[in-house]
Amino acid sequence: MLSKIFIKNYILIDELELDFAKGLNIITGETGAGKSILINAIDIAFGARAGREVIKTGAEKAVIELTILNEKQDISKLFDEYGIDNTGSEIIISREITQTGSRSRVNGCLVNQDFIHVFREMFLDIHSQHQTYTFLQPKFHIVLLDSYMKNPKVNDYKIEFEKYKLMLSELEELKNASQKTEEQIDFLKFQADEIEGANLNSLTEDEDLQNELSVLENVEKLKEITGSSYWSISGDDGSIIDALLKIKGEISKASGMDSTLGETESELIGAIETLKGVSSTLRDYSSSLNNDAERIDEIQERLFLLDKLKRKYGGTIENVINTGISLRKELENIEFSTQNIEQLEYEIENTRNSLLVLASEISEDRKICAKQLSTLMVEKLEKLELPKVRFEIGFEPCELGVNGIDKVEFLISTNVSEELKPLAKVASGGEIARVMLALKTIFAQADNIDTVIFDEIDTGISGRTSQSVAEEVKELAKYMQIIMITHQAIIASKSDRHFYVKKTQGDTTNVNIYVLEGQNKLMGIAELASGEITDESMKFAQTLIENCV
Repeated sequence: MLSKIFIKNYILIDELELDFAKGLNIITGETGAGKSILINAIDIAFGARAGREVIKTGAEKAVIELTILNEKQDISKLFDEYGIDNTGSEIIISREITQTGSRSRVNGCLVNQDFIHVFREMFLDIHSQHQTYTFLQPKFHIVLLDSYMKNPKVNDYKIEFEKYKLMLSELEELKNASQKTEEQIDFLKFQADEIEGANLNSLTEDEDLQNELSVLENVEKLKEITGSSYWSISGDDGSIIDALLKIKGEISKASGMDSTLGETESELIGAIETLKGVSSTLRDYSSSLNNDAERIDEIQERLFLLDKLKRKYGGTIENVINTGISLRKELENIEFSTQNIEQLEYEIENTRNSLLVLASEISEDRKICAKQLSTLMVEKLEKLELPKVRFEIGFEPCELGVNGIDKVEFLISTNVSEELKPLAKVASGGEIARVMLALKTIFAQADNIDTVIFDEIDTGISGRTSQSVAEEVKELAKYMQIIMITHQAIIASKSDRHFYVKKTQGDTTNVNIYVLEGQNKLMGIAELASGEITDESMKFAQTLIENCV
């Protein structure tokens, strides 16, 4: 369960720390006061999307931290997998949102969104208006039913079906490859052989050959330049080295008179040795140069071939090599396809038959589970002031797909005179709210969830129905923690902890959240009941609270 929340610089909240109760936590406040801000903060801590717009104006970052008391879940394996210290029943989960991104921590350790997603499913379920819309969509009903059924066959089927889809995709590729004409295959072979016959090994061969060609075409000029440079540096009389040696001799004499010139003498000696090395290199380079008309022809012929291949197959040697690999693979696929299409088709047929058998088994299990779920739904809805309700889960056969051979839809009738209709066509907002409450109650108990949050699940109800919803929520709060935004005084009166949200307008806009206790709680319920605090509303609030005892 959620034990505590700490919020700093989040939207309109400067800093806030609240303790949650174990049972029913109610959130009330005037319209527009920001009641959902607390729910959204919890949602963000558990991995919901959060951009920099949630950071309070003028702040550098927003921080949301939750303290969770774990009383049901075995988290040791999950924590070990991610290297998180298991410090006992208390778990700290935090989310920090900055101008450039956000990061989550659990017990101080950075965690990714995959971890947060798994962690959330163990501890929290938030029912929002968006989720109501999702639950009404028929395509989601089979997911709900399977989630309630918890049949391992469903997961086994999905794994095998993914393999089946991959096999179908492979078969399609093989058939497409096998449809190549003989002329097309010959052309593919010609292209692959042309590239492979060029024996391309170096990605820079064209650049290397171009440089070598430039040298061979300028041999005489290079010999002249390097030869004359060699003689200028270290020839006989008048060379640079000869001049430096004379200077060195003079500096040597001078250093005998002034020792501070010793370093200059050493530098001259170093320069002379460096020039001797340069001279030697130039001499060897000049000697190595030879006219080689035959090699020039070889290079030009090779460059012509490389240019032709680059023009045809991608502009660079790397692209030519990759094209060759791709062509050879395509030819291998063609050869493979003609030999293996029949084998793959045989395997696909066997897999399909196995899937049909497994899908049929799952279908039978679903129908049994659907009756159980329908019975539970009717029981819950009758308690929620729908005494004539009928709820069934309809099945229609369909082509083998990711969910098997069933098309599933939740059907409901809230009046004796009405036929069963799709859940999405329930007209009354109050009826939809009660259906959602019944579904969430059943699924939360089945999933052993610690905390369930209802964001205005009581929309469109009043009178006796409000009393029934209040009693159902209070009963559910015996088994798990409930956090609920409500506009109903009768529901608020049953809270174990009552939070009141108030927006203030001054130089800045701020949202504050208070815990109402004693007389303040009585006044809060009175105001919720009649819109103002009067003697009559206070008496009514007192009666509601006394009836909860």
